[in-house]
Amino acid sequence: MKYLFPEISNQLNNALGSIPFFMPEIYLTALFILVLVTDLLFGKTSAKLCRTVACAGMLFVLFKDLEQFQLIVSGGQFLFGKMVLLHRTAIIFKLIIDLLSFILLLYFAWDHRLAAHKKGLSDLYTIVVGSVLGLHLMVMAVNLLSIYLAIEFVSLASYLLVAYKSENAFSTEAGLKYVLFGAASSAVMLYGISLLYGFGGTLDLFSGHMAERLAQVNSLSVSFAIVLVLAGIGFKLSFVPMHFWVPDVYEGAATPVTAYLSTLPKIAAFALLVNFVTPFVFYDHWKGFDFRIVLSGIGILTLIAGNFAAVLQTNVKRILAYSGIGHTGFALMALVTFTPQGLSALTYYLLMYGLANTAALALANYFENAEGITDVKDYRGLGFKYPLASVCFVVVLISLTGIPVSAGFTGKVFVFSAVYGIYQQSHDVWMLALLITGAVTTVVSLFYYLKVPLNLFLRRSELIISENKWSIKLVILSAVIAVALVAFGIFPDVLMRYL
Repeated sequence: MKYLFPEISNQLNNALGSIPFFMPEIYLTALFILVLVTDLLFGKTSAKLCRTVACAGMLFVLFKDLEQFQLIVSGGQFLFGKMVLLHRTAIIFKLIIDLLSFILLLYFAWDHRLAAHKKGLSDLYTIVVGSVLGLHLMVMAVNLLSIYLAIEFVSLASYLLVAYKSENAFSTEAGLKYVLFGAASSAVMLYGISLLYGFGGTLDLFSGHMAERLAQVNSLSVSFAIVLVLAGIGFKLSFVPMHFWVPDVYEGAATPVTAYLSTLPKIAAFALLVNFVTPFVFYDHWKGFDFRIVLSGIGILTLIAGNFAAVLQTNVKRILAYSGIGHTGFALMALVTFTPQGLSALTYYLLMYGLANTAALALANYFENAEGITDVKDYRGLGFKYPLASVCFVVVLISLTGIPVSAGFTGKVFVFSAVYGIYQQSHDVWMLALLITGAVTTVVSLFYYLKVPLNLFLRRSELIISENKWSIKLVILSAVIAVALVAFGIFPDVLMRYL
C-alpha cells in the first residue's frame, strides 16, 4: 500500500496542475449547475431567465477560450494524466463550437412551436449547456476512455434534445430511432476500443507505444478494430454508411434542434477524428491500416450519396439534411490531406458551414412559423411577400452551394487547394478522385439548393394574408449571418490568419 502513496500524490499534483488549462470547462460546469438551479427555483416561468444566464455564460466561456492561447506551448499541453490535450487547433474548434452555441441559445425561443411546448424551454437550455461541456471534451480527448465518455456525454444530451418535441408520432419516432441507432453505434465503438486496448496494451493514443504495438499485431485484426471505432465517430459525422438516421431525425426534431445536430456534434467529431488518426498517420512504421484510402473512399461515397439524394427531396429540412451529409464529404476532403493547410481549410470550412446551415434552418423555421409550410413547392411567390427573409435565404444557399463571393466558395477553394497540393506531390489517385467528385457534386448541389430561390421569386401563386405569427428576430439573425458570409467570402484573410 505504501508504494501507492507517491503515485497518488503525483496524480493529485497532475490534476491540480491541469486546472489552469481547464478553466473554460470548469466555467461550463458552473454554468450548467447555475442554469439547472435557476430552472429548479423558478419553475416553468424561468425560461427567459435561464436563457439570459446561459447566453451570458457562453460569452464568458468564449472569453476564457481566447485566454487559453497564451497558456499553450508548442505541441500543446497534456492534462489530467494525458486524458485530454489542449493545443491551438483544439482552442479554435472550441471557439467555433461556443460561438455557434451562443447563436443557437438565442434561436431556440424563436421557434413558436418549440416555445409553446408545455414543458417550457428551461430544461432545453440546461441540456444544451451540458452538451457544450461534452463537445469541449470531444475536441480535446486523446485517450480511448476519454473519447468514449465524451461521445456518450454528447449523445445523451442529443437524445434528450431530439425527443424534446414529442407532440406527434413522427417526432416520437425520430427520437426513438436516434436513440436506438446511437446506442448501437456506441456499442460497436466500445467493442472496437476494447480490441485496440487488448492489442496495444494502453488506452493512451499519444503514449508512443500504441501505434508501435499495433503495428506488430495482425493487420486484419487491427483494421477491424479501427473500423469499429470509426463507425462510432462516423455516427456523429453522419458519413456513409453511418448516415441513414439523418433525414428522419432532422425532419422529426424541432428545427432549432436540427440546427444543433447538424453543426455542433459534427464539428466536435471532426476534431475528435483528427486526434484519433494523428498518432497513426504520423508514425513512420505504420503500415497496417491506410487512413487516407479509407477516409477518401468514405468521403467520395458521402459526397455522392448526400448530394444526389438531396436532389430527390422536396421537404426543406430533408434537403438540408442530405446536403449536410454532402458537406461532411467535403470536410473529409480537407482532413485526408493530413497537412496544416488542410487543417486550416477544415476549420474555416466547418465554421462557414455551421453559420450558413444555422441560418438556412432558421429561415426555413421562419417560413414555417409564418405560413405553416415545410415543402419547397409551397414557397411559390413568397419572395415578394417576405423580401428580406427571401433574399437572406438566397445568400445563405449561395454560400452552401459554393458560388463565388460567398464564404462557402472560399471554403471550397481552400479545401480543393489543400487536396490539389497533396496530389501534385504524390499523384495519389485518391486525391484526384476526391477533386473530381467534389467538383461534380458541387454542380449537382445547384439542382436542389436553387429549388428555394426558384420557387420564391420565379414561380407565382396567389398570395394570401397569413394569420400565423412570425418572428422578425429570425430574419435579423439570418441577415447578420448572410452579411458575415459575404464579408468572409471577400476577406477570408481576416479569419485564415488565425486558423
